[in-house]
Amino acid sequence: MLEAIKKRRSIRKFKKKEVEQEKLNEILKAAMYSPSASHRRPWEFIVVKDQDLKNKLSKTTPWSGFVKDAPVVLIIAANQSPQWIEDCSIAAEAIYLEAENQGLGTCFCQILGSKTLSKDGEEYVKQLIDAPKDVRILCMMPLGYPDEEKSEHNEKEFDKNKIHLEKW
Repeated sequence: MLEAIKKRRSIRKFKKKEVEQEKLNEILKAAMYSPSASHRRPWEFIVVKDQDLKNKLSKTTPWSGFVKDAPVVLIIAANQSPQWIEDCSIAAEAIYLEAENQGLGTCFCQILGSKTLSKDGEEYVKQLIDAPKDVRILCMMPLGYPDEEKSEHNEKEFDKNKIHLEKW
């Protein structure tokens, strides 16, 4: 498992190659098998393949332009519960790891708290996907075959100074 974690990188360039449904299903299973507070499982996953919708989603934040080039975009939403942010964040990490396992890449594109040029990013995405009013949007994760190579994480990133025993 540590090898998959070390190889996991944020990918923002994708090959023009379709993601097989079997691989997408495995990624969604990994997300749904994630732990959640009180086993509430508040998450909802919107799978976007439509190019027009991906183009609009790419305008959500100043940093999400690359989203339009991904074969698939997963939007992680939730029915509001006390720990929905934490629950959806754990599911996002499962998506990262299973994408790596499937030979795919992804990137966490923050929606919650983001701004487009004219409105709140979360409201913008909710309108695009016709989400109910009480649903919250955490992020979107573009998904596809990487068209960029990044080195894996290494031992230099393991900082013992960040580890505290018993007390700070």
